[in-house]
Amino acid sequence: MTQPAKQAGVADVDCAGQTALVTGSTSGIGRETALALGRLGADVMVHGRDAAAGRAVVEELQAMGVEATFEPADFAAVSAVRSLATAVDDWVDDLDILINNAGGLFRAGRLTDIGVEYTFHVNHLAPYLLTAELLPTLADDARIVTTASAAHRGASLDLDAIDSVANYSSFSAYQGSKLANIQFAFELARRLEQSDLAITSNSFHPGAIPGSGFTRFLPGPLSDLASLAGGLPFVPTPADGAATAVYLAVSPRVGSVSGRYFADCEPTQPSAAARDRAAARRLFERSAALLDISVPLSVDD
Repeated sequence: MTQPAKQAGVADVDCAGQTALVTGSTSGIGRETALALGRLGADVMVHGRDAAAGRAVVEELQAMGVEATFEPADFAAVSAVRSLATAVDDWVDDLDILINNAGGLFRAGRLTDIGVEYTFHVNHLAPYLLTAELLPTLADDARIVTTASAAHRGASLDLDAIDSVANYSSFSAYQGSKLANIQFAFELARRLEQSDLAITSNSFHPGAIPGSGFTRFLPGPLSDLASLAGGLPFVPTPADGAATAVYLAVSPRVGSVSGRYFADCEPTQPSAAARDRAAARRLFERSAALLDISVPLSVDD
């Protein structure tokens, strides 16, 4: 298995003295991203819901000689996301890398405590809130990387229907949330630039990774088949999926690149819906309203 940093052409980058938060990093792509950043010398906060798995990743990182800590947080709970942001603020003075990776595809339709469809909340609202809460903690040249998906293609996002699970489709909900991830990353980049901040914001497609842990959310037979495929030669691995995240987080080639969507460490054009600036602006503002917070980085449109 080729390590993500080598695949991304950044194995020689020195991240000593830098700090990173990788959400959803107890398994799959997030775990491989966290370990790759640790190998490059970054101190890493590991996040997830499985404390035992989180401690295991922390131990691997500490064995590399870097500082690491684990912080649990349920992304369906607003208070838990805020607590995670507080933990980051207590842990570091400046956060250099924020990888918004946590998320999933969920079989059952349900609403969270604030009355929002679960997939949209976990996959979009939680990283939106976490990013907003961490803006004062981010380093002047920090990089924000959001895990999206090619599944956004063909998707639409009805902001008037995110408080309902009528006619719920797990994959359609996932597609819509991934569209939201790209629109969020784009709009965040625009607002950061208009606020004269050098912080960058990009999103990426990690690829279809059978062993990523994502497949546990698929219906039983599909999940079993995907798990079997993950062990076959030449099938993409979580380390492969992490390569673009690591590239965006540390490569000098994209140090000033912002508001782009990547796949295989290359900028790629997303769907027309993902590039709709008016829709991205509406999503950004509606998300703040749903969370009952002020719109982050308010700018003149």
